[in-house]
Amino acid sequence: MFEHKTKVLLVLPQDAVDRARVLAGKATTLLKIPVSLQIVLRALIEEGLKRNGDRGLLANIEGQAQAVRRIRSLAAQGGRAEGAGQRPRAHPPPGEGTGSRQRRPK
Repeated sequence: MFEHKTKVLLVLPQDAVDRARVLAGKATTLLKIPVSLQIVLRALIEEGLKRNGDRGLLANIEGQAQAVRRIRSLAAQGGRAEGAGQRPRAHPPPGEGTGSRQRRPK
């Protein structure tokens, strides 16, 4: 099965990894043998590659390709694009976005 191995680094969203871990847990319970995250990811890749004409798969590929293109474009511009380089705030500063107005000191 692993005559020709290649190592690959994957950067995945945390929710995708979490869902794959859940699937590994379900597979372990159902099959009664240990199933690792790596086994699940390998199986998902192999099954996904069999669906080369699937619209959902192509839509996912397109979305990811566009996201990478946007990120690279922003990096090439040095983060000068609108909103680039600004981290989203978890909470607005006091008085901002809460409906209350603060008075300016005179």
